[in-house]
Amino acid sequence: MKYYIIAGEASGDLHGSNLMKALKQKDPDAEFRFWGGDLMTKQGGTIVKHYRDLAFMGFLEVAMNLRTILNNIKFCKEDIQNNRPDVLILVDYPGFNLRIARFAKELGIKVVYYISPQLWAWKEGRVEIIKKYVDEMMVILPFEEDFYKKHGVHSHFVGHPLLDAISTLQDVNNEDFKRDNGLNEKEIIALLPGSRKQEVEKMLQIMLSVRPYFKEYQFVIAGAPSLPKEFYEKYVDDNVHFVSNKTYDLLRCSRAALVTSGTATLETALLNVPEVVCYRGSKVSYAIAKRLVKNIKYISLVNLIMDREVVKELIQNDLNTNNLVEELTKILATEKRFEVFRDYELLRQKLGGKGASDNAADVILKM
Repeated sequence: MKYYIIAGEASGDLHGSNLMKALKQKDPDAEFRFWGGDLMTKQGGTIVKHYRDLAFMGFLEVAMNLRTILNNIKFCKEDIQNNRPDVLILVDYPGFNLRIARFAKELGIKVVYYISPQLWAWKEGRVEIIKKYVDEMMVILPFEEDFYKKHGVHSHFVGHPLLDAISTLQDVNNEDFKRDNGLNEKEIIALLPGSRKQEVEKMLQIMLSVRPYFKEYQFVIAGAPSLPKEFYEKYVDDNVHFVSNKTYDLLRCSRAALVTSGTATLETALLNVPEVVCYRGSKVSYAIAKRLVKNIKYISLVNLIMDREVVKELIQNDLNTNNLVEELTKILATEKRFEVFRDYELLRQKLGGKGASDNAADVILKM
């Protein structure tokens, strides 16, 4: 079969690559054409566009880059029409992918959505688009199945693909990791500031403001694969280091982490690292989001899945040096850490075992 996959972000590249791997095992003659990143490229096939050319953060940023986005949509439609895949697989990235879903369906191409957009948080009306133009909806969060059922849409809970990704990790030695990456002997506080340039600049400035209060630790920035090493050089000094494409190894060698909201909050939890979740958007983007998002108490996937506060979230004006110091101090203390670890174990139980990529591949091949 000919598969056309669209993933517009780093997390989509990870999950898309694992899905491609599972599909190849079940369909050895599979042909892939995709929008994604380096991980999907390693699985073979033809990359059409890299996600670093697609990622725009926030309402204001999207508006400023609207012409580029519309040109990408036009190009994608032309590419699908010219290549006529057997199935289109959409990985999250709803603003772009839902437009492509309609186009592909009208061409008679089967449409699969893997990793649902967060319609339960905002733009619930998009469910009607999914009803019309998506043949199979596969969800990765337990409560999403009930959400779609409420709207008359059949969906498959396939499990969370992060459990697949983490289950294949090789052991990492703390001392070896420090030596190989030029780190000192101090315990590590990991900084995960995001993957988009404007986001990283904003978040690193506030994250690094806590350094004077934690001199016994070293801070290590997890570099995004979409940004060059040179971009991070202005933040690095004797006690602030940088590693690239080694985020999972970094987290497993860290005492705690400061994490920008997104998939990374769940990755950090599943790797058993106490964290503080950070978010600060532009005033315009945040004001719009606050009006649009309904009935959502949390922004991190960890708390959303558990339906209670497991990890502390510092949002917008609450994200300041004093609050970061207070919350980081808590999760570095032994008593709080044990509480966090107990909650993380319950989180893993809620998500079920590994096998999401395999389950998703089965659904696609049965179509």
